[in-house]
Amino acid sequence: MVVKAYPLGMVRIMNNNGLNEEDEEEGDSGVEPYVGLEFDTAEEARDYYNSYATRTGFKVRTGQLYRSRTDGTVSSRRFVCSKEGFQLNSRTGCPAFIRVQRRDTGKWVLDQIQKEHNHELGGLIDETTTTTPRPSVQQRAPAPTKLAVSVPHRPKMKVVDESDKGRSCPSGVISFKRFKGAEESDETQSKAATEPHAGLEFASANEACLFYQSYSEVVGFRVRIGQLFRSKVDGSITSRRFVCSKEGFQHPSRMGCGAYMRIKRQDSGGWIVDRLNKVHNHDLEPGKKNAGMKKITEDVTGGLDSVDLIELNDFTSINHKTRENTIGKEWYPVLLDHFQSKQAEDMGFFYAVELDSNGACMSVFWADSRSRFACSQFGDAVVFDTSYRQQDYSVPFATFIGFNHHRQPVLLGGALVADESREAFSWLFQTWLRAMSGRRPRSFIADEDLPIKEAVAQVFPGTHHRFSAWQIRSKERENLRTFPNEFKYEYEKCLYQTQTTVEFDTMWSALVNKYGLRDNLWLREVYEKRVNWVPAYLRASFFGGIPVNGTYQPFYRDSLSSLTSLREFVSMYEHGLEQRREEERKEDSNSYNLQPFLQTKEPVEEQCRRLYTLTVFRVFQGELAQSYNYLGLKTYEEGAISRFLVRKCGNESEKHAVTFSASNLNASCSCQMFEYEGLLCRHILKVFNLLDIRELPSRYILHRWTKNAEFGFVRDVESGVTSQELKALMIWSLREAASKYIEFGTSSLEKYKLAYEIMREGGKKLCWQR
Repeated sequence: MVVKAYPLGMVRIMNNNGLNEEDEEEGDSGVEPYVGLEFDTAEEARDYYNSYATRTGFKVRTGQLYRSRTDGTVSSRRFVCSKEGFQLNSRTGCPAFIRVQRRDTGKWVLDQIQKEHNHELGGLIDETTTTTPRPSVQQRAPAPTKLAVSVPHRPKMKVVDESDKGRSCPSGVISFKRFKGAEESDETQSKAATEPHAGLEFASANEACLFYQSYSEVVGFRVRIGQLFRSKVDGSITSRRFVCSKEGFQHPSRMGCGAYMRIKRQDSGGWIVDRLNKVHNHDLEPGKKNAGMKKITEDVTGGLDSVDLIELNDFTSINHKTRENTIGKEWYPVLLDHFQSKQAEDMGFFYAVELDSNGACMSVFWADSRSRFACSQFGDAVVFDTSYRQQDYSVPFATFIGFNHHRQPVLLGGALVADESREAFSWLFQTWLRAMSGRRPRSFIADEDLPIKEAVAQVFPGTHHRFSAWQIRSKERENLRTFPNEFKYEYEKCLYQTQTTVEFDTMWSALVNKYGLRDNLWLREVYEKRVNWVPAYLRASFFGGIPVNGTYQPFYRDSLSSLTSLREFVSMYEHGLEQRREEERKEDSNSYNLQPFLQTKEPVEEQCRRLYTLTVFRVFQGELAQSYNYLGLKTYEEGAISRFLVRKCGNESEKHAVTFSASNLNASCSCQMFEYEGLLCRHILKVFNLLDIRELPSRYILHRWTKNAEFGFVRDVESGVTSQELKALMIWSLREAASKYIEFGTSSLEKYKLAYEIMREGGKKLCWQR
């Protein structure tokens, strides 16, 4: 960066000592800004720059601030010329600024500066309105604008570089200004001065986008290009949403703001504002500049592309895409040092680091042997927990979570996600799969964002991807707020009281027709994705007992938060993990040492008390007790196949169909509880009682719910398990058993001798060769 001695547009008059006469009078306050100048506080730096600006002939605004990724404190500040940016007509995109950075000593040091202005300076700005005579000033012509973006009506992007001698812009950020060409009509220019309102028309979606950006800069917020909707007939775009940058919760800076403008394409080819919300749930900053000119690009067909958004910050972003990294560089050496220490203690510890095309570190994944073994037992239903996206976390920490035989969350791996791209998530899921011996989950709960959806489809084909409940609830709150309460009640009833997919589809169709919402774009979109979130469509897949509403307790609860620093992360991660595992050990002990009371004299209750863990047995016991409140009626019989109608006493509307095969004692119910949770429902238990079936067939006692599940003993080859998956199960079962021999056998010399003798005798039976 070139730093000149004097501001552009002013010639300083020196005395014989080389000092300005003003500087002689004002002492230190008249010192020219230079790199290395120190201040006690950021406010002192601002006051100094204000004083300098007053003497030089411009005004100051407080610009951006930057926070530390470790503790969230302000690490640097920018103070800029009042004509920086283009949000108001009076601004010219002036690049003049200073930046001060906080050092470890607590001092603030000026580390970047740009003294050149691109406008005429007004001489001394005398705030006391005194008329002190000033030295003569020789005015120069204003400097040319460094860079401009031409934005005519047709949405083509043109970047014009007029910077002389290759001089760079401050902070590496190129400023953009939209010039009103002669071809722009007075009508278009007057539009920019108006507020958005329903019925406002535009010639193109791009014109609407630029209008909303101009409006946002005056009001004080930033804009993102939101959802689009396409025609089912020809695939063309029928409507678009432009939203506040703080809409949603996918990033720590977002807070679910509901402000947006939606435009709809008309038959004439134009666009009209048909829905609008101007209310924000956060403070506004009038004059806030959008980060680079955002523009919808044209695709090869001449239509507007779905989500293409160009945000120009430097020349490299124009030519090729570069991936950001939200993980601070200081994290890598600390984590790798910790991983190597863990690997020395735990031979099954696994970790991997993603590298980008330039060889730089990106995402990180790790899992200890206990997590890898847990996945062999409880990796059938997995939650990819990205709570950091909905809260203000300083570190992008994600976890893979399973649910054990006590229905407690168990850690199946941890990760730091460098960026939210498809490449990052694909690498992360593939790495997790490799660490877990290639055994894919039957169901996978994760956010519905496009990069995650694509990565899940790529890495886990055949796995049922269920959307995270917090995202579903967030979008419901946003889109249902304008609907009448009667509709909301029937909407909830349609979701949670329908038992089959046919019943849901029928009730949904009746609901949208009743309220005339057949063309509602949001309802159409969520209906098309119903297999990923509607309970009736989820029940056919195994989700390990996760409630139908999708709520579950995060593994780390409140132990890791937005205030967790690098120094605390590793120790709090290990502490939280040990806490969870101690809770699991307590439940193991309770299951073996405590006997729950029986509520009936049924042999099946005694059978399940003997096999199930305490937590799972209580769930089964509740279903068994409820089965006495139901009546069963055989409605069909042909050969070995029978069908029963099971309904609740006193409630004719609650009824379920149970199909039973006498040849193999196979039963299925319309409620699909066994398919979803792996436990028999009250309806099948009622039919078993009618048929005098005294014990449950072995297929209905899932090993994952039993007391012995933690030992991972592989009894038989389960249906659908490949030879690779079976080998992985056997490896982790034997490895876990061996680790227990090591753990207890090394506690004393006597126990070591006993453990060694047991293993030696076992080796003889396996015919080990010396």
